[in-house]
Amino acid sequence: MTYHSPVLLFESVDGLAVKESGVYVDVTFGGGGHSKEILNRLGEQGRLFAFDQDEDAQKNAIDDERFILIPQNFRYIKRYLRLHGVKKVDGILADLGVSSHQFNEAERGFSTRFNAELDMRMNQEMSLTAKRIVNEYSREDLANVLFKYGDLHNSRQMASQIEKVRIDGEILTSFDLTEALKKFLPPGKEHKILAQVFQALRIEVNEEMKVLEEFLLQTPELLEEGGRLSVISYHSLEDRLVKRFMKNGVLEGEPIKDFYGNFSKPFKTIGKLIVPDEKEIKKNNRARSAKLRIAERLK
Repeated sequence: MTYHSPVLLFESVDGLAVKESGVYVDVTFGGGGHSKEILNRLGEQGRLFAFDQDEDAQKNAIDDERFILIPQNFRYIKRYLRLHGVKKVDGILADLGVSSHQFNEAERGFSTRFNAELDMRMNQEMSLTAKRIVNEYSREDLANVLFKYGDLHNSRQMASQIEKVRIDGEILTSFDLTEALKKFLPPGKEHKILAQVFQALRIEVNEEMKVLEEFLLQTPELLEEGGRLSVISYHSLEDRLVKRFMKNGVLEGEPIKDFYGNFSKPFKTIGKLIVPDEKEIKKNNRARSAKLRIAERLK
């Protein structure tokens, strides 16, 4: 079985406008698909750094002297690049999705298909798991997670139901959670709703939105003038954040103004939003929600 089918592979790497002697970063290494394509376009003097905190992904490290895999969360991109003597790069690629491997490994607890312990940690050394959230978060905090990260408009009722069920014993596995929420899972919609629940828990466990914010804020300083940022996102929260940052250079509020009162924006967007075509979606169903945005560093 393939570890992971890279989504929008050529489109996202094309977006980097790879220079043969350039320095690039793939912050979501996974199965290495995007990294291999970048290396295909680099010359002997080019270099590629990749980040991945998942021990399973680290086993896919590429044997190439131009390549270095950094076993860390990409929220620390600037710190670890500096440890390798790198202050500026020519392009950064991020594929923010969960890998097929993570979904397909039952014991990781990412998938609704398997009766596995509610884990969902991308970094196995972290202490917070989905099981802890489901069993230890207050009703209000749990409702907030389900609403904010899962777009579940009946999140309060779901959280109340979980609170009732866990009085009689911990909710330990994915099937336990499915059973606890069965009254909210009408036939024909159960898979979609459960996917939203699991997405919300996964984002909370891995601090995905906070990580994305920290990462984006470091990119203007890291990218050379004319350097490219290529980001694939999978849900509206991520995409809105990426779109706003590429357009305005801020996560919220008004763009920063320079001394003369002009808006000072670090990026210009390149092209329009790119989504997978029907052929790619048919080949890889997980690509259906992918959105690719590309930006270039201004002076």
